[in-house]
Amino acid sequence: MFSWVKQEQAGRNKDGEMYQTVTEGLQTLYHKKLLPLEETYLFHDFHSPALEGADFQSKPMVLLVGQYSTGKTTFIRYLLEQDFPGMRIGPEPTTDGFIAVMYGENEGVVPGNALVVDPKKPFRKLNAFGNSFLNRFICSQMPNQVLQSISIIDTPGILSGEKQRISRGYDFAEVLRWFGERVDRIILLFDAHKLDISDEFSEAIKALKGQDDKIRVVLNKADQVDTQQLMRVYGALMWSLGKVINTPEVVRVYLGSFWAKPLQNTENRRLFEAESQDLFRDIQSLPRNAALRKLNDLIKRARLAKVHAYIISYLKKEMPTLFGREKKKEELLIRLPEIYTILQREHHISPGDFPSVTKMQDMLQHYDFSKFPSLKIKLIESVDKMLATKIAGLMSMIREEESKQPPAMVSGGAFEGSQDGPFGHGYGEGISAGADAEDWIIARDKHRYDEIFYTLMPVNGKITGVNAKKEMMNSRLPNTVLGKIWKLADCDHDGMLDDEEFALAQHLIKIKLEGYELPVELPDHLIPPSHQTPHNKSLD
Repeated sequence: MFSWVKQEQAGRNKDGEMYQTVTEGLQTLYHKKLLPLEETYLFHDFHSPALEGADFQSKPMVLLVGQYSTGKTTFIRYLLEQDFPGMRIGPEPTTDGFIAVMYGENEGVVPGNALVVDPKKPFRKLNAFGNSFLNRFICSQMPNQVLQSISIIDTPGILSGEKQRISRGYDFAEVLRWFGERVDRIILLFDAHKLDISDEFSEAIKALKGQDDKIRVVLNKADQVDTQQLMRVYGALMWSLGKVINTPEVVRVYLGSFWAKPLQNTENRRLFEAESQDLFRDIQSLPRNAALRKLNDLIKRARLAKVHAYIISYLKKEMPTLFGREKKKEELLIRLPEIYTILQREHHISPGDFPSVTKMQDMLQHYDFSKFPSLKIKLIESVDKMLATKIAGLMSMIREEESKQPPAMVSGGAFEGSQDGPFGHGYGEGISAGADAEDWIIARDKHRYDEIFYTLMPVNGKITGVNAKKEMMNSRLPNTVLGKIWKLADCDHDGMLDDEEFALAQHLIKIKLEGYELPVELPDHLIPPSHQTPHNKSLD
């Protein structure tokens, strides 16, 4: 009766603050605890602009990055299953700007300059990149079911060469870094025929450093090569990525052809379908994990803000009061790597929490160190307390919110078509084969299984577990798998197999050897006719 009282108490922290939702809690903690530290130590000038309400309340966003003609825009059209305003597709570099594809009741395009003054959109801080960028940034709005759950950011196709980098008129890598910090998923698209990673693409990927958990890689147009070539292409892609993405973990690569055209090579059709379903499931889960992602990003931001405060206050402390400031500044800039090591030991900070030395040295050139603020312990302690206690409270709130009202998964568009019906992934294959057949599917091969069965010396129409084991072991499947098959096949649980149960066991072995998974419970259409109950028969 008073469940709302419990809900409010769950969101109350020790200071008596009330959080109705996780989003509200994150926003409040940021403005009260973290923002004062960022403003004091000029964090926004060095790293990332201040967060606003729209950053916390926006839908999950997916960022697509890739070289020209890798199929980024076509990929969006494939997901939405309709054209979107401002869309241009072609073999040449067609998308020359950033397009935020978002939900809107009325179809249309909002130009960049109007977009960055809209408080309901999470793009206000992009005005810092100037008119050269804003003239190439639009929001494409349309009433589409997919966009009710996520927003998609299309980016310009990346070319090789110095000319492309200079002619943009804005810092492309920095814009990507800005988006990378705020999106929920980053998809790097590659073409099976264009695996070279240009200098600008390499810089773009490096700009996404620190967002490794968000990155997924798609090898598009994989149907245009045969199986042998695909293996070589996949190996070459992994080698190229290993040189750019410096992580010990292997990046997840999805293979497929993400457009609504016939496959040119159908020999890998099953693989492409399985890969596309995996990618769809990953994208569909974004709304469910959105609150957790925002919490994770806030923690990363807080750790960086603390480190930045230590760096700035240390430089201030080392500056002389009156004379020799310029000389001391030059010395401190050269010693910055050493200063990082000192701060790591003094404050027990992981080296991975520190910003790039080269980037900091470049930016610090333009500041007077003597005007930097000294270390304010209370601000640091306030952030430490937030990380130690307040964040844990929000974690429990996330679980509560999910249990009471789980977020809807992404639906509509390409997410709808292949889920159910005869074209669903795996339909009519493996364990599902024969689900819609009138007869028992195993009966088609039973004469072959019977020949083996009668060589195993059945007594009263049944073979013992020992005799069945000898034959089943010929499959070379592990004992754990064979044990599961035995449990599924022994329908009457008498420790023996009759001819139908043995045929079922052989059918399950065949399914497993073909690479399909076994079910937890035996589906009704595989139950042998002599073991079916009236209930099973009525279902058939």
